[in-house]
Amino acid sequence: MPWQDRGMAEQRENQRGRGDHGDRVREVGEPRGRRVSQEEARAWADLVDTARRTVTEGLVVGTSGNVSVRVGETVLVTPSGVPYDRLAPDDVTGVDLTGRQVLGTLVPTSELPMHLAVYRATDARAIVHTHAVHATAVSTLVDELPLIHYMAAALGGPVRVARYATYGTDELAENMLHALTDRTGCLLQNHGTLTYGTTLPQAYDRTAQLEWMCRVWLTASAVPGRSPNLLSLEQLAEVSDRLRGYGQRG
Repeated sequence: MPWQDRGMAEQRENQRGRGDHGDRVREVGEPRGRRVSQEEARAWADLVDTARRTVTEGLVVGTSGNVSVRVGETVLVTPSGVPYDRLAPDDVTGVDLTGRQVLGTLVPTSELPMHLAVYRATDARAIVHTHAVHATAVSTLVDELPLIHYMAAALGGPVRVARYATYGTDELAENMLHALTDRTGCLLQNHGTLTYGTTLPQAYDRTAQLEWMCRVWLTASAVPGRSPNLLSLEQLAEVSDRLRGYGQRG
């Protein structure tokens, strides 16, 4: 059944209980705050599509990870503990930049502090956070992803690992912002990835590229008796210049 056609009766039944990491999910009730604008409705549909893509392409399991998009001064975000295939148009969940809920009744993701920290500190318009397998594995091994591939330039340079802190805390958000300095993506130690962009497709592509680079490095590093060749910062800088002119014009 298309997600647009799902009824709220099913949502009331399925969205009771526990949230991601044990958060309590508020039962569906009357919409909170103001009405949803047409722009927000379109952005919510794109957000749900992106969240579902993280599952189908193996970047998250279940309801781990989360996605958000900024529309004006409102941040639309996946709710806590709700399977993405059960999200419907009426489930729009939105907060302002202080974290005050202005749209919907479902509890926002427990990782909301990370999302808000990025929006306050950068020009981000979309964020994708995942628990991708290879990236999470790399986050337990190094402080920075070795320069295994030139696509690190698309994230602003060598990808750092944010120090571990408990999920959903201001400490984790602070560690993440430090790792994101002059970058559009980072690894979260023993946790996963976070990338941002000006659009949801861009934020998602950066996540996928980061997971792929982690997989390449792990694969090359596993060859007995060999160490992977790494790029220099000078080589990466040259790629950064070329990427500025990459793609179609006009």
